[in-house]
Amino acid sequence: MRSAWTDGRGGRLAVAAILLLQALPLLIFFADPALAGEAFVTDQPGEQVVVVDTSSMAKLATIPVDGEPAGIAVSVDGTRAYVTSPEGKMLTVIDASAHKVLRRIKLDGGPLGVAVHPSGHPVYVADWYSKRLLAVDPDGEAPLRIADVGTSPSGVTVTPDGAFLLTADRDDDVVSMVDTATLTRVAVIPVGTRPFGVTIDAGGRLAYTANVGSNNVSIIDLAARKVVGTVKVGLRPYAVALARGKAFVTNQYGSSVSVFDTTTRQVLKTIDVGDYPEGIAPSADGSHVFVACWFAGTLEMIDTETLAVAKTVKVGDGPRAFGQFMR
Repeated sequence: MRSAWTDGRGGRLAVAAILLLQALPLLIFFADPALAGEAFVTDQPGEQVVVVDTSSMAKLATIPVDGEPAGIAVSVDGTRAYVTSPEGKMLTVIDASAHKVLRRIKLDGGPLGVAVHPSGHPVYVADWYSKRLLAVDPDGEAPLRIADVGTSPSGVTVTPDGAFLLTADRDDDVVSMVDTATLTRVAVIPVGTRPFGVTIDAGGRLAYTANVGSNNVSIIDLAARKVVGTVKVGLRPYAVALARGKAFVTNQYGSSVSVFDTTTRQVLKTIDVGDYPEGIAPSADGSHVFVACWFAGTLEMIDTETLAVAKTVKVGDGPRAFGQFMR
């Protein structure tokens, strides 16, 4: 009897059909790999982290986090998320897969900006109330280490090779470069007025600071350790995300995102978003960036080719998502 899956040619059609069926899940998954992820959004007044599926923009979970959480960093391997609570004076360690709190680590001062070494250890936390950066063992086994930086350090980021980290020292109008091996401050780089967010490109060559006071972005050559360009953006820029040759800058007072070409440094568009946009981060392949709008209470997805908002979801009363919040 001829199988319904064959055409009489020795079962070759049946084999092809079976292989196609086996491949379908992979084809579906890889059709839009950037959207097959999660966003971990800190909701400060709600004292929670809201987890959003970035393909459907549906809320997956809410994780209670005390102390008015603001900063967030997801590890490179995606296994953990680290949340800072400036008022609660703590770092919360979250199992990113299980969506549950593993531990809470008490810290002095005002923990705000946070980043993770590419290896997963340590976690770097900027103390907003002091001129220091904390290197924290998230497993609680190694003692706390401290690096001296500038006044009111906010954003923190680490070079892709893990050799250096940067802090945006808001009240000194500088960026500090710190050697991660020794925790020695090896450079002080003047930038615009009141830098807040700081981002390093994938090649580890350039860094971008959002300067709240001067309404611009400073572009730093990390090898030369100096500013090599400045781009005017909107009112009160907060943070920068990089995707597909473009920089996306949240403008708090403008309720917008400025977009400029990272090669020509020409502004391409200003995109209207919800009130008081703050945290911003790209998807894995750069096809979209995600913006947390504090006053609007939303997470908004921007298509990086059309430069338009594609989807929006309500995520609480005051989402901040300051840092690398994508998994």
